Amino acid sequence: MTISTLPNEAITNPRTFTDSAALHGLLSRIRNTDPLPFIHTDDYAPFWLVSRHNDIMEVERNAAQFINAPRQALLPLSYEAQSRAASGGVETKAIMRNLVLMDGEEHKAFRQITQSYFTPKGLLAVKNTIDALAREFINRMDQPEGEIDFADVAMAFPLRVVMSMLGVPPEDEPMMLRLTQQTLSSQDPEFHSEGGARRAMLSMYDYFKKIIDDLRVTPNDTLASVISNARINGELLDDRDVFGYFNITATAGHDTTSYALTGGTLAFLQNPGELAKLRADPAMMPLAVEEVLRWTTPVKHFCRTAVDDCQVAGKQVKAGDLLLLSFPSGSFDEAIYDDPFTFRIDRRPNRHLAFGTGPHVCLGQYLARIELSSFFSELLDRVESLELTGTPRFVEGSFVGGVKHLPIRYRLR
Repeated sequence: MTISTLPNEAITNPRTFTDSAALHGLLSRIRNTDPLPFIHTDDYAPFWLVSRHNDIMEVERNAAQFINAPRQALLPLSYEAQSRAASGGVETKAIMRNLVLMDGEEHKAFRQITQSYFTPKGLLAVKNTIDALAREFINRMDQPEGEIDFADVAMAFPLRVVMSMLGVPPEDEPMMLRLTQQTLSSQDPEFHSEGGARRAMLSMYDYFKKIIDDLRVTPNDTLASVISNARINGELLDDRDVFGYFNITATAGHDTTSYALTGGTLAFLQNPGELAKLRADPAMMPLAVEEVLRWTTPVKHFCRTAVDDCQVAGKQVKAGDLLLLSFPSGSFDEAIYDDPFTFRIDRRPNRHLAFGTGPHVCLGQYLARIELSSFFSELLDRVESLELTGTPRFVEGSFVGGVKHLPIRYRLR
């Protein structure tokens, strides 16, 4: 990996994440020279950048010392000020609270609401449905050969999976895709909207509020109903907490998987030998999925705040200090992985950080694995060849992102 000349402050620049070589060159240099730099940059709160795999795991596992509140992600201070002004001085958390922002026993109680649903055993009930949806969306490539933006297929599939769980009909999915992109990828000019992420969130709130109200009158056995009618200490959840659950399920439940699909497909196109190995031995799919997740790491960071003075990576961190956990950095750490910058579907062990770790490990990790496996299995079964016809385009965003446009030519079997 070429040593990057980018300054450390570039980690806050959304455009840094559109160039994988530049991003990983920067992170590699940081890991190997100063693995915990304290970064001051215009319009952002100062923060410690946690770059090494083991340090990230230490922080995530010590949830009593490093809490999620008050920031889940690093956003410009000007953006935070605009959000406060737009809400009349009321913080965004007045609209919603989600699992990511919760800590301690409260986080544990809210997570248990859907914990059993998202286990491998709990997801057996929807496995056949996910396989059928993978076939449906690969069937959108319905000509013997043709050219498409593969992102249109790869983003629509996980969107349908999660929206069907939340009671959103197919005709409303384009709207929900737009709203989630305007929320999670709001730094990207392509996804900018009038009123910004807050307006998109309010629109989503109004939409889900109707579903929640209906399910409280007429409950059923769906995930949406479980969330809508959940109780803690005998009391129904506040509206903002129910919406927070719907919001995090809707956004994190498809955007991240979509970018793993587009980025994974690009990796196979750029490494045809690995694609050939998987075609020759489909039993390697579980390992291949883990390498796709490591390679793409769609969630780029989360933040933690130190509760007390402590040491991290040999440096003194003070109570109240902000730490940014760089998941792409941890997933390519040379101290953990042999030849980390090579895409290798038989990699093992593969302790990537695409889902985080500790008590906040991604609730939907097993769902994502099932979707990736179903999609790539169907792709290999139906499609004889794929090739790039243009330059892939990446999301401008430092929080969640990946390949947003992937022009390909395909030929079916």
